[in-house]
Amino acid sequence: MARMRTAMDSAFWDSDVATPRVLEGVAKAVPGEPFPMDAARSSRVIRIQQVSFLGNGFPLGIIPSYFPTSSKDSGSLSFLSLFLKHATSNWWVGFIGQFRPKKLLSSIKAEFTNEDTVFPSFKDVTKHVLEKSLYSFGISTQFSPTPSTFIRWNTESHGEEKRRRHKMMLFHKLTSHDITFEAAWPQLFIDHKGQHWDVPESISLDLLSLVSESGFRYRLGLHKNSGRPDALSGQIVDAPTSLLPALCAKAAFSFEKSKDFWRKVQTREDAIEKTDRGLFWRPSYDVRLNEPHSAISGIIGGTCAAWFGNHASSMFAESKECEGISASTKKKSSLSADLFGSVCYTIQHGNFRKFYGDLTRVDARLDICSASAFAKRIFDGSKSSKMTEDPNSYPRINLIFQQQVGGPIVFRLDSRFLLDSSFGTHKPHMKDLICSFTYSFRLLQSGKAVFWYSPKRKEGMSYGDLTRVDARLDICSASAFSKRILDDYESSKGIEDPNSHPRINLIFQQQVGRPIVFRLESRFLLDSSFEKHRPHMEDLICNFTYSFKLLQSGKAVL
Repeated sequence: MARMRTAMDSAFWDSDVATPRVLEGVAKAVPGEPFPMDAARSSRVIRIQQVSFLGNGFPLGIIPSYFPTSSKDSGSLSFLSLFLKHATSNWWVGFIGQFRPKKLLSSIKAEFTNEDTVFPSFKDVTKHVLEKSLYSFGISTQFSPTPSTFIRWNTESHGEEKRRRHKMMLFHKLTSHDITFEAAWPQLFIDHKGQHWDVPESISLDLLSLVSESGFRYRLGLHKNSGRPDALSGQIVDAPTSLLPALCAKAAFSFEKSKDFWRKVQTREDAIEKTDRGLFWRPSYDVRLNEPHSAISGIIGGTCAAWFGNHASSMFAESKECEGISASTKKKSSLSADLFGSVCYTIQHGNFRKFYGDLTRVDARLDICSASAFAKRIFDGSKSSKMTEDPNSYPRINLIFQQQVGGPIVFRLDSRFLLDSSFGTHKPHMKDLICSFTYSFRLLQSGKAVFWYSPKRKEGMSYGDLTRVDARLDICSASAFSKRILDDYESSKGIEDPNSHPRINLIFQQQVGRPIVFRLESRFLLDSSFEKHRPHMEDLICNFTYSFKLLQSGKAVL
């Protein structure tokens, strides 16, 4: 089922969204805005532990990521690696680093093309390599004094930024409640338009109840923002009102229910596969996707917020002086209340157990983020000004499509459509799209690695688990090769022996998913009779291989 809890979480300040823009790998969704997409939600595992695990599958433990920066010289591609780590039963600490290659390559290339310099000196090249704007470093640690409590601290420094980022989190689990305290300097937020914001200081305290048998859940929170929000894009845009300096107390409640139209319940016997070699235990790649079903679920709830302090006027005085931020039109009531709701339909075919064609799933969810804004829009019609429209006044449809590609690899497409008749037609139009591949680890029951890309945010992360390169030099005929060396190169080409040329064979293999490997074989001829003394390609073969674990070394090749 698509995440229904997102509807409540998005009203508070700790709704995590995945982003490679910071080493922590997490930003916060702007509270009070349209619900974030399910695929955008971040993992509960901290980023530095993800890098420690995922780095085992990359050459030298270097993991690529992609996201734009304010400086075009820095490029969008970056490489992440874990340098040091130490772990005990209740304590974990690691040192992580990030490198941007484009700016370094551009600056070194400029040295070589400089007309005033014949050849750059070692000192000049070293100066570019040690340029601090190329690198980002971070330290993260987590300590668990008790099984139900952990304390997490993260600090990171980005070469292109003047200030460091610090974040502290305290989590304590009670019998039926979770308590979370978070503080960050600064805190990164992402709004529904994909805009990134830095709030100089953000502190929050939350109490969340576990969902009861009746489907009731409630949440209490206290949050304080300090300082002027800064748009990382540098554009002149209005800051979201919930990010302005103020102290806010918020409460929320929700009821959620689900009903199955039909469901094929899996038993232990269903996971046993009979073969010629005997019985084998073959559970689903993901226990959350092991039952074909058709179901509908819904959530309805309400929020109440009280703002303390001069929430808007403090920004009015700065609106004429601040560059890039305007708050002259921002007004926030000191007390507000609203209702929200979502309804979702899910249908799944397959048990996600076989190697191919055993999972197709579609989730369709309708979100109404603000009942008051939606009702106001219905009654006011198209008379309201576009400049003052509330983005929460539009219903949104979220579609999630998942299809098994092969083995544990699943292609996932998350899309969001806005129901707005003001665009000239009464058809939904797309507002966001996220494409991803997930690789499920059967031994972890529901653990997975994700490769995703967001065209709207122009961000993405990737993961692989095998890289191998073979290089082979072949001399097919020693006599022909010797004769070619000893004889004059001006010998007639018509009687030249093809075995007289040495050949280099390169084989590159990159794992796409655990049983699937991309393989590229190329052959180069070493022949100095060409104008340039460089190898030239003689042959090329591309293929995909699918290895069968039960056959030890058996595989299918395309």
